[in-house]
Amino acid sequence: MLNFLMINLLNPLITGSVKSALTDEEVIKRYLETSERKYYSILYDRYSNKVFGKCISLLKSESKAEDATQDIFIKILLNLSKFSGKSKFSTWVYSITYNYCIDLIRRKKKDPSVLMDNIADSHDPIEEVEDQFLLETNIKRLKIILEEIPVGDKSILLMKYQDSLSIKEIGEMLDKSESAIKMKIKRA
Repeated sequence: MLNFLMINLLNPLITGSVKSALTDEEVIKRYLETSERKYYSILYDRYSNKVFGKCISLLKSESKAEDATQDIFIKILLNLSKFSGKSKFSTWVYSITYNYCIDLIRRKKKDPSVLMDNIADSHDPIEEVEDQFLLETNIKRLKIILEEIPVGDKSILLMKYQDSLSIKEIGEMLDKSESAIKMKIKRA
């Protein structure tokens, strides 16, 4: 399966103008009808950087994020026929990514040091400018606080304030009502 995915990604058979002209739903429909790798490649090209970025933000490790991205795209490939179109494809992909990473974090919860980098090593060198020092001190404190709160609360806060998702989009991804999401954000 992984070989299929890699061959799929290295096979740019569609020109850029055709790639951008097709909506996600059209690409999915064509892939499901023909099983041509070029259509799946379009989806990968559109979403791989976003998935990888989300994996890094949740898993805190580039190598774990790379592995997770591959696993997520295999999962997307295997479940593409289950995409119902009730939400945008990007929301569906984000939901799969989020759930996969959270499941991975929960499995590794017994040994949290496996996924967490040393926070002290993760910040940029502090410049001599006083404002920059204060900003970085606040960012460092925020990172420490985010690492201490439960994974579910952290994820919802990141979805809302880092990824700028609406309450409705978060609710669709987590299969919860908008009022439940608002309450979780407030409590977090």
